[in-house]
Parts: sequence; structure tokens; C-alpha cells
Amino acid sequence: MTKSRPVRCPACRREHVYVPPEYPCSCGAPVSVPVRWDGAPAQIRHRSWEASWAQLDCPVCGRSGQWPQPEFDCPCGVTVRLSAERPEPGAGREESGARPPFQPLTIRTGYDAVACAAQFLRWLGFRNVRTAMPRPESGVDLHGAGVVGLVDTTTEPTGPREIETLWMHGLLEPARAVAFSLAGYDRRARARADELRLPLFVLDLTGTPQPVNDPAAGLVRDGAGGD
Repeated sequence: MTKSRPVRCPACRREHVYVPPEYPCSCGAPVSVPVRWDGAPAQIRHRSWEASWAQLDCPVCGRSGQWPQPEFDCPCGVTVRLSAERPEPGAGREESGARPPFQPLTIRTGYDAVACAAQFLRWLGFRNVRTAMPRPESGVDLHGAGVVGLVDTTTEPTGPREIETLWMHGLLEPARAVAFSLAGYDRRARARADELRLPLFVLDLTGTPQPVNDPAAGLVRDGAGGD
């Protein structure tokens, strides 16, 4: 829960109880700009676009975004801005290194499946994960810092050809290759993925990716920073 603190208006010296607001990230998690409580509140005399926003990472999915600077309007007519912390990239995550629970994304369309897989990779700690829609001929739907992903939204189990294509893209990037499928994988695809140490996940309609081989289970356990 966001903590409240007493703050004094620099103009009229009236004391207020300030509660930092929370804003919803696109993953659904609440984001609150951290306040430097030891900083002096300042009256806003000239507003600029750049000074009105603070950049920080979502504590759940790690996505970097811009959020309104902490400020409030005093009844005396002055707008007061508080000093915001300047966290390093990734500082919004829990210091213990434990990830908070993944926030599922209900799957109704192929686009939802791709968006869910992208959100899952961000939750694992991969940065700057982007989706490619419509799906490219290569079948590689996701690209991020150190990761490429395939999301098979067809009704047939994913075969070994798709797995090998994805693996080759991972070699060329270079990046870790991760596969997601709505209909699962046939026997040859699973065997080939195990040989290549390529993580396989199945997507259910609730939007919770499930690991189906040891490399996938290891990726969930260790996150993007694992070997």
C-alpha cells in the first residue's frame, strides 16, 4: 500500500497529507512514482512537458514508462511538486530478486496470444520485448533484448520445422529462443526442442503459459538472467 506523508505548501505553509497516486501499467499492475520525502516541495511557476513526467519501470512486468510527477493543488491556488526519486533501470523490482505473480491475459484472439507471450517474457525479465503483427512469414512474433519468440496460434500442434526455424533465428540474433503454442507440440517437435535446449510453453485460454519441457521450467525458475 502507498504510504501517506505530511507535506507543507511552500507558499501558504499549510500542511497537507499527501498520498502518492497509483497508475495502471498496461500489464494491470499499479505503478507509483517514488517520492523523495527529504526533498523540499516546490511551487510550479512554469510548467513544461519534460518536467511533468518521471520515467521508471513497472515493478511487475519491467516495462519502462513515463508517469506524472508527484504534485498536488493547494487551496491557496498554488500547484506544488514534490521531488521524485530517480531509480536505476530495473530498480522497481523487488530487491530480493523474487518476481511477483504473473498477471494472466485472457486469450480470445491470436493477437491476445502474442500479447500474452510478450507480457510473460517481460515478466521473466527480458527487456524491450516487441510484438510483430501481422505475423511475419518467419513465424518469429517476438523480439527483445536477448530473446526471440514464436507464438503458434493455430489449432494443430507445433511441429519440428517451426522449432528449428526459431532456433536458427536465435543463433542469428544472437538471442535466446522461446516457443509458445496454443495447441501444444507434436512428439518430434518436443524431442528436437529438448536436443536444442529450447524452452517450450503451452498457452491456455486463461493466459497463463505452462512449461512443457525442462528448459522451460528452468527459464521460469531462473528468469532472463539464468544460463
